[in-house]
Amino acid sequence: MKEMDERKQEGELHLLGGSTVYKQDYAPEVLEAFTNKHQGNDYWVRFNCPEFTSLCPITGQPDFATIHIDYIPDVKMVESKSLKLYLFSFRNHGAFHEDCVNIIMKDLIKLMDPKYIEITGIFTPRGGISIYPYCNYGRPNTKFEQLAEKRLFDHNQ
Repeated sequence: MKEMDERKQEGELHLLGGSTVYKQDYAPEVLEAFTNKHQGNDYWVRFNCPEFTSLCPITGQPDFATIHIDYIPDVKMVESKSLKLYLFSFRNHGAFHEDCVNIIMKDLIKLMDPKYIEITGIFTPRGGISIYPYCNYGRPNTKFEQLAEKRLFDHNQ
């Protein structure tokens, strides 16, 4: 509790402990970050989001997915409640599956500037076809750029 109070006082977090407002369309502004207390360590953080929904931009039909977000933080980390609200904001947003995972990745890069990040969308079948888009990013001119290239090329091996 003390740590959360300190972060709220430092102005890093605004959503935790407050009332929840669900945005009805794509809302990257709800994302919040906090300072990584273990910046000297390289480690993975994984979010599994099994209730992601968006809308097909052509038909308006709902699309359902599990979104996996894996990243190696640097200075900033995404706060989980803000991530939940952000992902919920796709609920009435029309975007193709591939767009969703790339938009999520780019918004999280903008928020955190992680060393490495990858997003996988495991969308339920529509019309008898499943789509599992994957995207990643490694910080340029670092070993994480090489990691991104390797994981992209080895992704479905």
